[in-house]
Amino acid sequence: MHFGGGWGRGGGIHGQFDSDEDDYSRLDSSVLLRLWKYIVPYRMHLVSALLLMIVASATGLLGPYLMKVAIDGYVDNEALSTAQRFFGLNRVALIYLVIYVINWLVTYWQTYVISLAGQNIIYNLRRDLFGHIQTLTLRFFDGIEAGRLMSRVTNDIEALNQLLSSGLVSLLNDFLTIFGIMAIMLLLNWRLALITFTVLPVMVFVSFYFQNRMRTAYHRVRRRIADVNANLQESISGMKVTQSFTREDMNLQRFDSTNQGNFQANLQAAALTSVFFPLVEFIGQVATVIVLFAGGLIIIDALKTGLTAGTITIGVLVAFIGYVTRFFMPIRDLSQIYNMFQSAIVSTERVFQIMDNVPEVRDEPGAAPLPPIEGDVRFEDVTFGYEPSQPVLHDVSLVCRPGENIALVGPTGAGKSTLINLLARFYDPDEGRVVIDGHDLRSVTMVSLRSQLGVVLQDTFIFSGTVADNIRYGRIGATDDEVIAAAKTVNAHDFIMNLPEDYKTEVHERGAKLSTGQRQLIAFARALIADPKILILDEATSSVDAYTELLIQRALEKLLKGRTAFIIAHRLSTIRSADRIYVIDEGRVVEHGTHKELLEKGGRYRDLYEKQFAGQAEGGAAQGPPERSDSG
Repeated sequence: MHFGGGWGRGGGIHGQFDSDEDDYSRLDSSVLLRLWKYIVPYRMHLVSALLLMIVASATGLLGPYLMKVAIDGYVDNEALSTAQRFFGLNRVALIYLVIYVINWLVTYWQTYVISLAGQNIIYNLRRDLFGHIQTLTLRFFDGIEAGRLMSRVTNDIEALNQLLSSGLVSLLNDFLTIFGIMAIMLLLNWRLALITFTVLPVMVFVSFYFQNRMRTAYHRVRRRIADVNANLQESISGMKVTQSFTREDMNLQRFDSTNQGNFQANLQAAALTSVFFPLVEFIGQVATVIVLFAGGLIIIDALKTGLTAGTITIGVLVAFIGYVTRFFMPIRDLSQIYNMFQSAIVSTERVFQIMDNVPEVRDEPGAAPLPPIEGDVRFEDVTFGYEPSQPVLHDVSLVCRPGENIALVGPTGAGKSTLINLLARFYDPDEGRVVIDGHDLRSVTMVSLRSQLGVVLQDTFIFSGTVADNIRYGRIGATDDEVIAAAKTVNAHDFIMNLPEDYKTEVHERGAKLSTGQRQLIAFARALIADPKILILDEATSSVDAYTELLIQRALEKLLKGRTAFIIAHRLSTIRSADRIYVIDEGRVVEHGTHKELLEKGGRYRDLYEKQFAGQAEGGAAQGPPERSDSG
């Protein structure tokens, strides 16, 4: 049987990401330097695009001049015969057509080349950002909403994408167009050109006046859409809780408030845009009227006096009108591109802020790979708090010898899962150390450590893909037979074979179409196929029914032989066969021993055990507290 599929490619804290959203005034040159490192590999693409752009701009500016040639050289040239005028006009029209065909081809290649470079830059930056995010510690993710982080990977990088793919092209093209038109107009008639340029100060003032306000408005839009993303992600993730407590209306009100903020921000930006662009268009039309009026007066005056030297011909006037029409469009666009540029730089700065977050838990300089382990685990005077001022564990010491099964029990919030987090090195102790086979975990590489651990959590995460993909996630190179064997070991094979496409069934995000118990069994198979030397079970059987739990316990008897195991369980009946039980309360080890020894002590464990049995007896789940379970 072949399942196909497979897995393809795919700290800071919250406050940092709120504050950077509001700081748009500065332009950090270091951001440009860091971005340049991504641009350098594609600099030849950019040079090629620039050369093509020069050709495209030059050919694009010849149109009005050819109109001048056609009018002055043939239409308004009485010295030529009708036939000469006809053939001359045809020749100009043919040149005009050829030039614009060249312009179209060059523009196509220029756009393609710049887009190719831009998309490669965006691809590399987004890949590096995602890769870095995966190295960040859990403390980082505890301090930022997933929706805001997604906004960095999508919206902020998209802002840079717009600049590289279209804004950069427009920026260079606009500058070439502006200076090209100014040069041609001065060559055609410098007096009329200077008259035309009198509106330039007004245009520049209007552009910069509005660009400052539009920049603020569009940055406000980006903040508000980030809020929408964060709210949406949280609402979708918590949909089951929302519907369970019938809080749809409250959620809708929250989303409506956030969405209203986004609506208002976009409306304010649109209001500025609706004033700015028509105003620029009006100034352009004023410039056209000035050219038409001044040029017309000069032509009329020349006709009256019979002068020709230094006067303006009809062709020159038509060309001027054509150039004036084109002249103010790039000036208007430059203001918009400036906003795009600042938005992209600020977005890039936010991306780099994430990439600048150094993982608190990382390989130390000189860290060596952890050799194949025997499984001797020791916690030595470990103190730890998720917030340094609020310790969760206090001077915890415990020992797990190779092949032993250690159970951790205690009330919720006592620190059991925190011990597991330290063993997997999701966090480092504030004081003390965690040691495996004599190796301080901080002295070995995390990959070599975690590759020898198998973890099954209470909150099972199922990835999009097939059932086989999710089991194979524990060891990517596992064969189909090994996948089946792992599933059979944890008694998941039967329910998998009853799925529509057995192991090839698509389970989609978080395995929504599977029951909680089925997801738990797949997680067991995923851990088993990794063949870990140390197995961690964090409330791993809490979501399965009693019969399935019994089947898993029997499978674990075989699996746990020769392996070191840490088992967290609230159901004390599931850990009676553990080699040693540690009772954790308020971050301290209050007692330890075997199940029988702890019952005989009459301490905290016996109290927990009797309370749990009493609860089961009231519910009819049991008739008496069994002292020992042969099945485990």
